[in-house]
Amino acid sequence: MAVAAALALGPVWAGNAFAFKLFGIKLWGEDDNTADQVSDPVHYTVDFKSDNLDKDLKSALSDTSMLIANKDKAVSGDLGVVVKARDDRDRLIAALYEKARYGAVVTITINGTPLDALPPTPTFGRSKPVAVAISVDPGPLFKLGNIHLLGDAARLDPANYGLLRGGDAGSLTILKAGDKMVADFKKEGHPLARLDKRDVIADHASNTVDVSLKVESGPVAPFGNVGVTGQKSVDPDFIKRYARINEGKPYSPDELKKASDRLRKLGVFSSVTIREADKLAPDGSIPTTIEVSEGKQRFFGVGAQYSTIDGFGLQGYWGHRNLTGRADSLRIEGAVSRIGETTDFGQLDYSAGLTYVRPATFYPSATFTASLKMQTLHPDAYDANLVTGSGSLAYDINDQDTVSAGGEVSYEADTTNAFGKHKYLTVAIPLEYVRDTRDNKLDPTEGYRASISAKPSYEAMGGSVFSSFEGSITGYKGIGANNNVVFAGKLAAGSLLGANGIEDIPATRRFYAGGGGSVRGYGYQEITPYNSNGDALGGRSYVTASFEARVKITDSIGVVPFVDAGSVTDTAFPDFSDLRIGAGVGLRYATPFGPIRLDVAVPLNKYNNGTAYGIYAGIGQAF
Repeated sequence: MAVAAALALGPVWAGNAFAFKLFGIKLWGEDDNTADQVSDPVHYTVDFKSDNLDKDLKSALSDTSMLIANKDKAVSGDLGVVVKARDDRDRLIAALYEKARYGAVVTITINGTPLDALPPTPTFGRSKPVAVAISVDPGPLFKLGNIHLLGDAARLDPANYGLLRGGDAGSLTILKAGDKMVADFKKEGHPLARLDKRDVIADHASNTVDVSLKVESGPVAPFGNVGVTGQKSVDPDFIKRYARINEGKPYSPDELKKASDRLRKLGVFSSVTIREADKLAPDGSIPTTIEVSEGKQRFFGVGAQYSTIDGFGLQGYWGHRNLTGRADSLRIEGAVSRIGETTDFGQLDYSAGLTYVRPATFYPSATFTASLKMQTLHPDAYDANLVTGSGSLAYDINDQDTVSAGGEVSYEADTTNAFGKHKYLTVAIPLEYVRDTRDNKLDPTEGYRASISAKPSYEAMGGSVFSSFEGSITGYKGIGANNNVVFAGKLAAGSLLGANGIEDIPATRRFYAGGGGSVRGYGYQEITPYNSNGDALGGRSYVTASFEARVKITDSIGVVPFVDAGSVTDTAFPDFSDLRIGAGVGLRYATPFGPIRLDVAVPLNKYNNGTAYGIYAGIGQAF
């Protein structure tokens, strides 16, 4: 006997209020216990009879059941129990279909009465929780039988879509096959490709499922007119230009996704949706509409970090994301650090600056950045007061590769270091190439980021010419189904060429290592060449390396053992004559704005009278 088995594909959305707590302190949201405050609360118990189920099927059904997941939460009224049970039955049947169990029977009883035998308005006693029992007869495992591809899908190989006679007949396999066929036609430039028919017949005599899929590809079409809706203060012409959906170019869903991602990264919009028309324009092109919703354009924030070696650091900033209506941003920021490391306010480090960023400058894929920064710095190696102005243009070669070039002028007044007191006026041309394939900029689990930079410079006060060359690469590899362990590594190196002596190079441009963002366990800039008096000189070359294993203990808490190493020498190229290694362990606490980091590290070969250990706290991963 053959009977039709209906397949339904419908996302289930659950809007759950949540509370965010940090170290037991509620920062926002609603406490979990308030979510249970329902009118006319009724509690229930669940007996899931699963002796006849294999381990995987039992786990899949248990994870699907909302009766089981919410068994400690009350429902509203007696009818609420029935509604929840009916919804659960549908969920369980859908889960069984996913496992190719088309002959399964799900029986749910409430206080011993089958679900379908209950009256329209049931009444249960309140002296004890309502007893709900779930029984599942999984039936036989079905396999795929005859497979028919119709319409334009007839020229496709069903094996490429997981459809093989005798193969997996799970509902998701069938649903994904049809969706992928449509997606593949769209990738070939058919914007109107659609699934016309999906027939699924389960034969309970042979325990097979026959599948018929009909896909109509529609014509090949280029992108046509691009419209913009929802914008208020952002120039719609800018939105179209920056999206880079070029009229006349072949239709591509990948290009639409890239355009959407591009617009989101501007930070101006709270949502971006790009919709295609349901029919072609008279000229044979496919019109598209960019629907945006603008977010808050002004922003401010504060930040902090702590190290037992370098003390506290505080930062604050204010910004505007859409200064002139073209998503150009202005950010004003200030910071003070080494609080607690010294009690002399004159010896604290201060910085203040402003940065202006203008996307789509000259070209849609070019971004102009200008900044002005003032700093008063007092690390152990030097004291410096400097003002730096810079401007640069970055060009996105593609979604992963960026090149940039610009100019920079820096004036250092009364810089004091091991070579005495100096003034420097330095003109530089920063050049950089970056390739970034990371899946997440704040907390990556896959990919890498590599950069190469050069900075030809001329110091006008002393007439010296020098250039710095640096390169770095960070890589990430997650393992496990949920990336429960992420291995992260970083390698960086640099060299200073030119100038007669190291003293002719501004102290702020020499190389140092050590601290929370470098070799943990050592003090900030502690790793550097020293003279016979023990004064830090700064180096001409460096190499640093870090390795971490980021292990999730729970969804929110992680443990991170790590090893850092670094060498800074006075030669033009690293010779590793003074290699310093630090090791330690850290804790991570996941938050919506990035992981909170707490690291403890010790130097494995510390300097005489040098730092014995370091504790570092901040937001974000170490690298």
